[in-house]
Amino acid sequence: MSQPELTPAEEGIMQYLWKLRRAYMKELLESLPEPKPAKTTVATLIRRMVDKDFIGYELHGNSRQYFPKISKEAYFGRRIRGMVNQFFGGSSFEFASFLTGQARLSREELEELQRMIQDQIEEAK
Repeated sequence: MSQPELTPAEEGIMQYLWKLRRAYMKELLESLPEPKPAKTTVATLIRRMVDKDFIGYELHGNSRQYFPKISKEAYFGRRIRGMVNQFFGGSSFEFASFLTGQARLSREELEELQRMIQDQIEEAK
């Protein structure tokens, strides 16, 4: 069975946990932007993410120190693969074609993308 997705609110919390790497509830709350959500709201989101196996924790006395169980790169890689499958029939080429055609990339960005692709071609040899 595949791992469930994060909701947008959960992704927001994960963004801060990825930055902090490990955090107690107080540290996580302090890192969130204004207006800060209620502690109970964040606690509920964290509990859901623990249940979904995206976040783990270690007990230190009565306090829990939370940490991500999936890297940002792995999570968004999975999300992008899902989007490619859903919207582009699994074709990475179709996705890349759409992205380069719709993103209005500058000449410099296109040249950098070209260098990245060339590096991947060299690695594949």
